[in-house]
Amino acid sequence: MEYRQLGASGLKVPVLSLGTGTFGGTGDFFKAWGNTQVDEASRMVNLCLDAGITFFDTANVYSQGLSEEILGKAIIGLRDKILLSTKATFKMGEGPNDYGSSRFNLIVRR
Repeated sequence: MEYRQLGASGLKVPVLSLGTGTFGGTGDFFKAWGNTQVDEASRMVNLCLDAGITFFDTANVYSQGLSEEILGKAIIGLRDKILLSTKATFKMGEGPNDYGSSRFNLIVRR
């Protein structure tokens, strides 16, 4: 696998990553992309690791957070072997703070 320097972060990342927009498949938009559930996601993660792909990308808006939950279950026991990126920019609710990439939106609120 070819790796590249990620800006000034000190991290080297593989040139390929696995995007998880298909994980969950809820809502009309994401259902059209796919409906990957935990078992298949785990298989995909392991196939990626076997090929040297250690970088996984998700977002809170993918299936209203279900993609992040499925990926979280798929990487149990593997967290020290992967790089994980997520995004939190798009609207997730009707409140004035239910969107954006602030620290507030990157922390799970229950």
